[in-house]
Amino acid sequence: MSDNNNAFSSVNPSHHQASSSSSTSSSSSNSSMSSSNLSSTCSSVLPDSNMPIVLNTNRPQSPVFLHEINMPQSMMAENWCYTQVKVIKFSYVWTINNFSFCREEVGETLKSSTFSAGANDKLKWCLRVNPKGLDEESKDYLSLYLLLVSCCKNEVRAKFKFSILNAKGEETKAMESQRAYKFVQGKDWGFKKFIRRDFLLDEANGLLPDDKLTLYSEVSVVTDCVNISGQTSMNRFKIPECRLADDLSGLFENSNFSDVVLVCRNKEFKMHKAILASRSAVFAAMFEHQMLEGKSNRVMIEDVDADVMTEILRFIYTDKINAIDKMADLLLAAADKYALERLKALCEESLSNSLDSENVADTLVLADLHSANQLKAHAIDYINTHAPDVIDTPGWKNMTKTYPHLVAETFKALVNQQSPTVGPAKKRLKL
Repeated sequence: MSDNNNAFSSVNPSHHQASSSSSTSSSSSNSSMSSSNLSSTCSSVLPDSNMPIVLNTNRPQSPVFLHEINMPQSMMAENWCYTQVKVIKFSYVWTINNFSFCREEVGETLKSSTFSAGANDKLKWCLRVNPKGLDEESKDYLSLYLLLVSCCKNEVRAKFKFSILNAKGEETKAMESQRAYKFVQGKDWGFKKFIRRDFLLDEANGLLPDDKLTLYSEVSVVTDCVNISGQTSMNRFKIPECRLADDLSGLFENSNFSDVVLVCRNKEFKMHKAILASRSAVFAAMFEHQMLEGKSNRVMIEDVDADVMTEILRFIYTDKINAIDKMADLLLAAADKYALERLKALCEESLSNSLDSENVADTLVLADLHSANQLKAHAIDYINTHAPDVIDTPGWKNMTKTYPHLVAETFKALVNQQSPTVGPAKKRLKL
């Protein structure tokens, strides 16, 4: 097989040597960017390109379904079919310590430990890397593949994405398969020319901090395809869409039927007790106490900024919030005060995503003060990973004087930390 790009040859997976009987090649100087250099080391011949594919980080959650298309009444058919394609999506991180000491021979292989979508998943996968390329053609590159180790089915279809995590934990040099490929037990698919070795080994590019190569992979496996069919009643009832969220948003924006006034830094918020009490146990207890004491329906709030209170109330009414990244620290404190656990977790996630050497110590103190345990764990992990950059910052020096117990907790976590060849995936915050 061949096209306008360099074609790949099939390789015996047990020997990782090119099979000359199944390959043909041709080249074009103007077509190297037209497709990815995806290949299977078992049986397939596919086009080659060295251009990485940069992916959007707003990834959909699994399982993913094909959604029914709402057709206008004039296009309604007597019979219909709704297809659900179920996809399980999971990720894996592989850290290779002392990468520069890896095998230097072309075709030599490193394999990760096996992984799966969950404890009960019978599909077992692993990553396979050739530090100096799969063959002579790719000797100046690192080759990277996804291997199906064990399988309870005849075949499995899956898409995958590979990237490298830099010193900041950011995805770089990402490449993905453009369709779901067929895997059978012992077969792998991947990129023969994933990244040039000279670019990877160049310290200026920051891809090997402390001589560690961290590979991040995402796998999307098709688990099932279900058809649901039937006949259409041509006299369908027209049911208006649910507008509950819009209606509550309108109630937040105006003061119709309000029965309590919150006074915050000279700004008044005319709100509704039932909504506040149903969403916050703190407000519920506050209103019950006022009723027993016979106090007026006017509540003074002295320790929360008016802008922050606006967003707190918006979240209570609509479960939405504007510009969380700009005031996540203040919102975290307020969410903790009013027992808004979901908002608190959202703030933890926002602060975790913005950690750096300058702010991590202050963030750890904030997390400790407000029992934000998920954020606290992420901050401690960041400090232990970037200790040389953190210990000279003003925030760290202040923390050692004012909150010495946090220093002790950080060092305790460092002592307990193991250094496996395959690093665990970063824990996802629970929202």
